[in-house]
Amino acid sequence: MSILTVSNLTHGFGDRAIFNNVSFRLLNGEHIGFVGANGEGKSTFMNIVTGKLQPDEGKVVWSKRVRVGYLDQHTSLDATMTIRGVLKTAFKYLFDMEEEVNNMYEKMADATDKEIENMLDDIGNIQDILMHNDFYMIDAKVDEIARGLGLMEIGMDKNVSDLSGGQRTKVLLAKLLLEKPEILLLDEPTNYLDEQHIEWIKRYLQEYEYAFILISHDIPFLNSVVNIIYNVENQELNRYVGDYDNFLKGHEAKKVQLEAAYKKQQQEIANLEDFVARNKARVSTRNMAMSRQKKLDKMEVIELVSEKPKPKFNFKEKGASGRVIFETNELVIGYNEPLSKPINLKMERGQKIAIIGSNGIGKTTLLRSILGEIEPVSGTAKTGDYLSIGYFEQEIKDKNNYTCIEDVWNHFTAMTQYEIRSALARCGLTTKHIESKIAVLSGGEQAKVRLCKLINTQTNLLVLDEPTNHLDVDAKAELKRALREYKGSILIICHEPEFYMDVVSDVWNLEEYTTKIV
Repeated sequence: MSILTVSNLTHGFGDRAIFNNVSFRLLNGEHIGFVGANGEGKSTFMNIVTGKLQPDEGKVVWSKRVRVGYLDQHTSLDATMTIRGVLKTAFKYLFDMEEEVNNMYEKMADATDKEIENMLDDIGNIQDILMHNDFYMIDAKVDEIARGLGLMEIGMDKNVSDLSGGQRTKVLLAKLLLEKPEILLLDEPTNYLDEQHIEWIKRYLQEYEYAFILISHDIPFLNSVVNIIYNVENQELNRYVGDYDNFLKGHEAKKVQLEAAYKKQQQEIANLEDFVARNKARVSTRNMAMSRQKKLDKMEVIELVSEKPKPKFNFKEKGASGRVIFETNELVIGYNEPLSKPINLKMERGQKIAIIGSNGIGKTTLLRSILGEIEPVSGTAKTGDYLSIGYFEQEIKDKNNYTCIEDVWNHFTAMTQYEIRSALARCGLTTKHIESKIAVLSGGEQAKVRLCKLINTQTNLLVLDEPTNHLDVDAKAELKRALREYKGSILIICHEPEFYMDVVSDVWNLEEYTTKIV
């Protein structure tokens, strides 16, 4: 039985087409991986099927009474609410029912006997629903899920505006699980999460008995949880049975078949056109020429879609730094309270180091303390001589209303517009992306703009905070290659061992220094 049916969907933004007459279905029990390059429309599709966006054309039909849960990275949280407050909103429909019961009790004073009888029936039905959904044990259920995802250690009364990207994702995920939807829609759920909780989500999805649609560029994660792949490419949506590795084989085979059919048809067209040109003037062969012309006119010509530009990252390197990159002495990081025990670490020229550990223990805080962006609670962090630092922040909270060209030009005023366009194109952005405002681009496209500025800056130290978040498969592979070839020093926070283990020479686990329970 089809839970979700999308028919003849067409959608675009301005003159940029996203989908052209595509169809899709979600069957009960299917675990679907939604894949494709940055900017192909994966998140747009999610927004359309959840009703956040109206398509230009086409129909979206859900089965009746199906409850859908959507984990959206861009969901805005009420900045005034605590973690506990956000989690309790998962039960809003039950609180609404309780309010309905209270309103009926108030109305009974002025109601007729028949109206009271009807209201009591309604109250009985609602009470059954409340009991079935453990309404009177909500606080215990909230604490159970929060404990499992490590939110209790953060503090249930902490304001959500003070959370890191990973902590925020955990809150959204916990709320979703408390809602117990029958269908899950997950948009890059592993972004910002540490390895421990990625493993937790993996197990949860492997055991999930209902259907889900998952957008992810984390291939090992995808392969472990999905049984169907939908590929979004060139305004089309194509279905493949199996995991991502099976999809790659099928996609390549389909591409080879199409190219062979194209060559065969082009040869046939050339032969037909040659025959028509040579025989249309002769009376004896004119009818045969007209017959072949009709065949040409009716032929559905196969078109090969030009491949999207693949990113090419090459970091510009500056002269060597001093021998010591940085050194900490009894450094205690934190804001209003300490996040760590005293840290004594030293990084030397040429080292490539990954900083790992659970969310919320201060990985980003450590980077910012080393860079001098925030004051430590105590102790010191001293950077070495002759450093030219390139810093990739985990997330940029301020909305950017510049176009890609304007944003990069503001950093490199001496470059010509042609040079700016070429630099952005080398990062895998098309002309339409380059001329668009950054605020309307996908997360992956925005990351490529930020990487464009980084690779065109001369550096001898790269400080990278979760650089793989949102990047598609090709961009991650190219970034990995570029970092391996980079001759300078690297300090990176990353939650994907498959990415950083081939890049770094050392791994520092910050959990050894944290004051928090992990």
